[in-house]
Formats: sequence, C-alpha cells, structure tokens
Amino acid sequence: MAAYRRWVSVLCCLSLLGSFASASTISLPSDSRKVSLTLYYESLCPYSANFIVNYLPKLFNEDLISIVDLRLVPWGNAKLKGNDTFDCQHGPTECLLNTVEACAIDAWPKLNDHLPFIYCVENLELERKPLEWESCFKKLGLESKPVNDCYNSGLGQKLDLQYAAETSALEPPHTYVPWVVVDGQPLYEDYENYISYVCKAYKGANMPTACSGLTFNQIYNRKTIHPVCYKEIPPSTLSSRTISTVMSWIQKIVTSM
Repeated sequence: MAAYRRWVSVLCCLSLLGSFASASTISLPSDSRKVSLTLYYESLCPYSANFIVNYLPKLFNEDLISIVDLRLVPWGNAKLKGNDTFDCQHGPTECLLNTVEACAIDAWPKLNDHLPFIYCVENLELERKPLEWESCFKKLGLESKPVNDCYNSGLGQKLDLQYAAETSALEPPHTYVPWVVVDGQPLYEDYENYISYVCKAYKGANMPTACSGLTFNQIYNRKTIHPVCYKEIPPSTLSSRTISTVMSWIQKIVTSM
C-alpha cells in the first residue's frame, strides 16, 4: 500500500511537470526577474530525497515556476581524495546515484526533462529501493543510453568534480544537506519553507498567485528546524539529530501502515 501511494505521488508530480512547458512560457513584465533557487544535496540523504519528492513539486502549483530558476547540484557531503577520487557520505551507491543524476542533468538540460527522472530516483530512495534506479528509464519512457554513456565515458566524474568545486565555494560554507539557497542566501534549517523566501525575493510587478496569501511576517514567524544530513556532526547536535532521526523513523512507520 505504501508503494502504491508513493507511485501515485510520482504520477501526480509528473502531471505537474508536464505543465512546466506552458508555465515557463508565461510572459513576465519587463522589470521582473526570476528568483534563483539552488538545491545542494546528495542522493541518499533521506531528507534530501524527502525535499525533492514532497516539497519541490509545490513549485508547479499555480504559476510559481514562472518566476523561479531552479538548479540541482548533486554532490552534498561527499569528500574529495587524491587523484580526483572521492568518498560519499552514504557509501558507493550514493556516489553512483550522484553521478547518474549529474549525468541526467547534463543529458537533459531542461528542467522538465531531468527533474522527473531525479524525482523518480529519489522516490525509490524513500522506499529504500535505490538500487532499482534504472527502472525510472522505463517508467518515464526515457532512453538510458545518454546517461549510461555519460557515466561510462568519464564525463560523469568530470561533472561530479564541477559540482564539488561549486559546493566547496559556497559562502557561507554548507554544513549539511539539503542546503537550499534563494538568490544567494541559504535558508539553513528552514528550507522546507522555501516558497515564502522565493516570494519575498521576487521583485516583479505581478506577484504569482501562490504568493498572494503570504506576508513578510509569516515568512519570519514560520521559521522551524527541519532534519538534515550533517557534513560533520558537532557533539552539541548529536542529541537533537538523534531525536530528528527517531521522529523521521516513526513517521515512516506510520505512513507505511
């Protein structure tokens, strides 16, 4: 039943993404500019997967996507070693999927082409079936060759290193993922409230309908701490992280019943 509900959510997301092309062609006033929204993440961090599956699709509600320039950076807390090699926080499978998702972004540069694939892979992570990632090609009717060629040719590793450089250059430096940045400003642990920050940052003449019910006071008053995958775990955060992990585990059990 849980798997069925998840797959229904995938179909719903794909329906939303299918409308991206029309949303992205909406004519905006000449004095408007898109808000930059960048997600720095790693493929097997459950909180990154949860954000991609359950929060990013909200961009496609009403006309919000028309004012957002969304970028995904799949590197996260991986660590470089010598000779352009690296270790990933959640092991070799995460390195594999980070590269696969980087290759998907390169092979299909348009958001409405690569985001459904990444969504599908991350949904499998939430279902604890990340090794079934290749099934996403068939589910979405995509050719696997562009991604496989990218991965096997060494291009994928070059993309990884580019994302590593971009992530390491962040100011302030990221300390965990998901690390969500709106117009250059990190949202820290209030990342699930990203739509409020996007609406505040938008300077165009016509405010999107999705922003109409928000006020600046709501943006600041709603700040909450959401669970993250720390790059390094400070001793002072161990207890709070344990609580977050337990709560996440309980939530998964409840939703699977």
